[in-house]
Amino acid sequence: MPYPQDGKIGTENGSRVNPDFFDLLRSCHLRLVGAPLGGPDATARWLYEDAPFCVLAHDASDDPRFTYANRTAQRCFEYDWAELVGMPSRLSAEPDRREDRQRLVDAVHRDGFAEGYRGLRIAKSGRRFWIEDVTMWNLVDDGALVGQAATYGRWRDA
Repeated sequence: MPYPQDGKIGTENGSRVNPDFFDLLRSCHLRLVGAPLGGPDATARWLYEDAPFCVLAHDASDDPRFTYANRTAQRCFEYDWAELVGMPSRLSAEPDRREDRQRLVDAVHRDGFAEGYRGLRIAKSGRRFWIEDVTMWNLVDDGALVGQAATYGRWRDA
């Protein structure tokens, strides 16, 4: 299975790049959302290192943990890879905003994907920011739900 396990993603030339996981992200996004993730020429390396939008993924456990965050998402949340990957994804929102976040997670689990979400998040420094026009989708591998991913290109300080 290409899904990163225990926060570990394959490396290629020292970067956080896993072509199999990238294929899972893209194929599920295309199948569920109906649009390509990153365009037809996107590569795993580009998505991780250079994409101008955030991409995050968490596993399918009862308390999901981040398994992927591209560099744009790491900058947005002010965590590096080692800090963010493995962290419970619920901690991306303040306690009083977690119910709203959980409603999104549950809706995506039920419906396959959701678009247009807007939510308040918190960075490592305590900076609060809005993520806007979020698309979130299920990651399904060999018929099994293995996690969820989200992408957004707009965020602003609260």
